[in-house]
Amino acid sequence: MALDPVCGMTVDPAKAAGEFDYKGTRYYFCSKHCVHAFGTDPERYLSKKADGVHARPRHAQHVTMPVNIARKPKTPGSQYTCPMHPEIVQTGPGSCPKCGMALVPMVPVAGAEEDKTELRDMTRRFWVSALLSAPLLASMYFRFPQYLELLLATPVVWWGGWPFFRKFWRSLENRSPNMYTLIGLGVALAYVYSVVALFAPGLFPHEFRMHGGEAVGAYFEAAAVIVTLVLLGEVMQLRALGETSRAIRQLVALAPHNALRVGTDGRETEIPLAEVRVGDRLRVRPGEKIPVDAAVLEGASQVDESMLTGEPTPVEKKPGDRVTGATLNGKGTLVIRAERVGSDTLLARIVHMVAQAQRTRAPVQRLADLVAAYFVQAVIAIAAASAFAWWFLGPEPRLAYALVNAVSVLIIACPCALGLATPISITVAMGQGALNGILFRNAEAVEKLREVDTLVVDKTGTLTVGRPELVGFVVQGIDEREALQLVASVERASEHPLAQAIVRGAESRKLALQPVAHFRSITGQAAEGLVAGHKVTVGSALAMQVFGGVPSPLAEAADALRVQGKGAVFGAIDGRVAALAAVADPLKETTPDAVRRLKDQGIRVVMVSGDARKTAEAVARQLGIDEVFAEVLPEQKLERIKALQASGRFVAMAGDGINDAPALAQANVGIAMGTGTDVAIETAAVTLVKGDLRAIVKAMRLSHATMRNVKQNLFFAFVYNAVGVPVAAGALYPAFGLLLSPIFAGAAMALSSVSVVSNALRLRKARL
Repeated sequence: MALDPVCGMTVDPAKAAGEFDYKGTRYYFCSKHCVHAFGTDPERYLSKKADGVHARPRHAQHVTMPVNIARKPKTPGSQYTCPMHPEIVQTGPGSCPKCGMALVPMVPVAGAEEDKTELRDMTRRFWVSALLSAPLLASMYFRFPQYLELLLATPVVWWGGWPFFRKFWRSLENRSPNMYTLIGLGVALAYVYSVVALFAPGLFPHEFRMHGGEAVGAYFEAAAVIVTLVLLGEVMQLRALGETSRAIRQLVALAPHNALRVGTDGRETEIPLAEVRVGDRLRVRPGEKIPVDAAVLEGASQVDESMLTGEPTPVEKKPGDRVTGATLNGKGTLVIRAERVGSDTLLARIVHMVAQAQRTRAPVQRLADLVAAYFVQAVIAIAAASAFAWWFLGPEPRLAYALVNAVSVLIIACPCALGLATPISITVAMGQGALNGILFRNAEAVEKLREVDTLVVDKTGTLTVGRPELVGFVVQGIDEREALQLVASVERASEHPLAQAIVRGAESRKLALQPVAHFRSITGQAAEGLVAGHKVTVGSALAMQVFGGVPSPLAEAADALRVQGKGAVFGAIDGRVAALAAVADPLKETTPDAVRRLKDQGIRVVMVSGDARKTAEAVARQLGIDEVFAEVLPEQKLERIKALQASGRFVAMAGDGINDAPALAQANVGIAMGTGTDVAIETAAVTLVKGDLRAIVKAMRLSHATMRNVKQNLFFAFVYNAVGVPVAAGALYPAFGLLLSPIFAGAAMALSSVSVVSNALRLRKARL
């Protein structure tokens, strides 16, 4: 038997899901996942002999795991940081000592599964707490025996809310008051007060008896419901953090697992990607991913670079050209020389940039935490002052009055309304956004979008459809429909995207394509064949040289097309150049109106594209965009965003490709097209489901309405506290003889929450 070096499970080599040869040792695995994880980074799972690994020869049947994992070098995936406080870094998952938020991996390791332990734990606590809290909600209208309330509330408070009490205690230890300080204080005081009221009602004055009896009002339902609602928020937060981590995992997963190395003797050996070294000669077969950044030595092919550039058209590659790791080879075979491997590849740098940009985002709760810190201290001070004043200056029984008034202060200042003020508005806003085709990734995006004054947009797939189309057809000396039929019939046999655009154009005109005989493809130049007795050649201007070149009228038309950002494909029929097909990626129908609306809103629109300068400038002129950056690489897009931010601009980035991912992460607000790549969507803070830029205007209006609503909610919450806390402390007693019972304090607390929720629901009617 053998041990899986990834998960440590015992594996029967005869029944193993996979095996892997690494440095003369054969390893066996329990699942395909473990094979992939090990092949991506073998050294992560292996250590030196000093750490307990006893390597065996290739024929060995047993592989031992490291016995001292703690002594292994730390991998990027083992380092965790706080999304709100990036200066907090520790080995392994946990909670931030400053804000209590769950830590996230700095850079997930390829093939490693996402750690969902805390999410599963919080989800289990939430459902159990919700089940037990439901009867307590009913008890607000149909009074239950208080012992039954105690029985239901106790597991919710002490088991369901235990993570919050732990974070509450840490906030005290670290002298960093936050929302968990308020939650822990409010829940604990409501529960402790209720227990004392249940078991020692004699400590309370007669005025606090319910209905003239002996029982004193308790607040078990308040303590339990607060815990349940906070648990729901924790579950939503952890899920969002998991999605953020998954975006980088998807980037990492783009890289192939293995490479085919060509030895000096010409023999080819399949090796793990981790073993590729600079200078290695590698063979890339048709349909395979290119393993590393390299230079082409032999062969010719078309490489699909859309995962990095966003461009749908494959790029012709020949000896001397450079190729990028994780891009997809076409139908040709290439021999390449590795130039950048491992963390130096473009894909690895993109992964690093995305992770780094995500960690530097400003936290949405910074202001709330700052207010909470002073609020907690102020409430505790007022409660203590009230208790001492009643103890030394109040009427008899002084101690009872002191305790009751202090508890009243703390109950009416319970952070329920303050805690709900922001998230309830955000939740309603996200629902309204979804109804309008706008998906917010987190609350931070809703808050920040209103501050945007500059929108950076990619061209392909964002302003345009992202799919080449036939947009014009010019002929000379031949019927247009006949020429298009002949040209499209030849192009139907070609796999090139521009050829397929011509075919789709002919089919949309209801032309019946004819069979082609003697088809031949001249890579990168032309395709030719015999159609209905006519010899037809379709290709570039260079390919037309054998027919005497392109006639002036067609050449002039081609130049005009290029100025407009369109591609030109020529067709020669029976030895004469007679047709010109204009192929372009058309603008989305909604794009001109969207750009106009954005400019009317005072938003500065900047286009940053990897396209050729003429193409990009042509699109910009058509849309009225004044600022254009063309022929920009992924790293340069990121630098453009940073430069705009350095000049004082608050930047949103809209894109749809993997090449946009670093810029989307770096921007103050990243906006992805729902029609784009999954990685762009996972990285962005906002996703436009239909890829319609007009939704950005709606999203900005919703952001403004939401933040106005949040401010109103905070006002309600603080007004209740500003009025209720002095009354609860006994400010009206000297003049009017009035005291605020904890029962009314609880009612005021509930009323403040109802006001906040009701106000947030008004967002459903917001005009977008």
